[in-house]
Amino acid sequence: MKLMNYKPSQLRALLSFCSILLLLDVVRVYAEDPYRFFDWKITYGDIYPLGVKQQGILINGQFPGPEIYSVTNDNLIINVHNNLPEPFLLSWNGIQQRRNSYEDGVYGTTCPIPPGKNFTYTLQVKDQIGSFFYFPSLAFHKAAGGFGGIKILSRPRIPVPFPEPADDFTLLIGDWYQINHKKLRTILDLGHRLPFPQAVLVNGRANGTTFTVEQGKTYRLRISNVGLQNTLNLRIQGHDMKLVEVEGTHTMQTTFSSIDVHVGQSYSVLITADQAPRDYYIAVSTRFTNKILTSTAILHYSNSQQPVSGPIPGGPTTQIDWSIKQARSIRTNLTASGPRPNPQGSYHYGLINISRTIELESSAAQVNGKQRYALNSVSFIPADTPLKLADYFKIGGVFKVGSIPDSPSGKPMYLDTSVMGSDFRAFVEIVFQNKENIMQSYHIDGYSFWVVGMDGGVWTPNSRNQYNLRDAVSRSTTQVYPKSWTAIYMALDNVGMWNVRSEFWARQYLGEQFYLRVYSPVESVRDEYPIPKDAILCGKAAGRTTRPL
Repeated sequence: MKLMNYKPSQLRALLSFCSILLLLDVVRVYAEDPYRFFDWKITYGDIYPLGVKQQGILINGQFPGPEIYSVTNDNLIINVHNNLPEPFLLSWNGIQQRRNSYEDGVYGTTCPIPPGKNFTYTLQVKDQIGSFFYFPSLAFHKAAGGFGGIKILSRPRIPVPFPEPADDFTLLIGDWYQINHKKLRTILDLGHRLPFPQAVLVNGRANGTTFTVEQGKTYRLRISNVGLQNTLNLRIQGHDMKLVEVEGTHTMQTTFSSIDVHVGQSYSVLITADQAPRDYYIAVSTRFTNKILTSTAILHYSNSQQPVSGPIPGGPTTQIDWSIKQARSIRTNLTASGPRPNPQGSYHYGLINISRTIELESSAAQVNGKQRYALNSVSFIPADTPLKLADYFKIGGVFKVGSIPDSPSGKPMYLDTSVMGSDFRAFVEIVFQNKENIMQSYHIDGYSFWVVGMDGGVWTPNSRNQYNLRDAVSRSTTQVYPKSWTAIYMALDNVGMWNVRSEFWARQYLGEQFYLRVYSPVESVRDEYPIPKDAILCGKAAGRTTRPL
């Protein structure tokens, strides 16, 4: 109907109604969680982490890559241009991708970005705070760089259980090879084990990285082990470290003189520059290795007139009991707020009935004359199509749910595309059993979980008597000590296809991983977002359509 056919009173009412709708729309737009945009170019370039030139993976010319700074619930729009001559993917260690495993960036969920193409990750750091990192997940690219830190801050109205620090530094630590990552990949493809690494890096350098502080002020250090296989111990000459956060959980504020950071783990500590004004060593060294690699960075007081001096501070080397004692002392701060304005401890995980127990036992063996690694005797091999896409398009023959058992089978190791099925909203107990004489580290994408127990020997149901059912730390990566077990509780509240993997990257590459399919038969957008309209489609999903909107 034309406006001229309205009476003046009706026209005024209509215009008033339209104004209200417009105002509501404006309010909705401005009330939406903020967006942060990133444009990243992935290239090979010259890097000098050990003082000599080698090829590395750069992001916008940087090694390590740019830091992601955000606030909880922010939407991160990350446009990744792959300028490598091979496919590439980034994954986001500890970012839960709520209802959105399509963006997880591992081959079981996301098609690789072809050479010369781009893909835009759309992530929301929904109800998360803390310290995390990203890394390249394909083709052993992680050994060449391409990693960086992720900081997720609380919103201003949500209190943090410590005063705001004077500054906030990221320390990316990890073992490093001078050997080109393609040669390392070839070693694995030929069925051999990796050699021992050449060095340990701090923010891309074996020695010389400097952090400047002002005397009397307190600083936050976000420490992530982005390496390939070795636990690292970090300490600061003359300074104690107060632990305040672990992978998104505020912890009881325990003071340590040194701290073990296992592969894939992230910690936040506070340090106070309360010593004489000079420079101090930050020492990082390998743990549980016959040969100890140590690298140093520098804590530089802004009014320092004296360079570093004295012996590099020593730390634990092969002592397992010391590390277990420290791990057990890390507890959740039940009085602190999380990303939402309610106490973290309001979720009483210890009072929930366990609906299923999953026991995962690692193993190493030769299969067809080549070195492989497995969980419950199944050594994972990638399918020709990302599993999440095959599930969405209902493509048969790509994987079989239940192709990995819930407990060790005792069978000889074999190859399969292992997928474990699970019901949405189940509450499960997972036991990582390590009968090998090495340190292990495991990560579960899409989730955080409570580390309720760890001990030496073989887990039995009686081991539950020693569980911490009150204030266990919630995190996404846990260590398992040699000849030991670690138990976790996890609420399966995130529908999707999620990677469960060893963080020892050679073991992950050679099969020590599987996918957990958390499924809701309702198939509602309430439980899971639809496939991204710009999703890359490959394998048997190629040529299909995503969705119009």
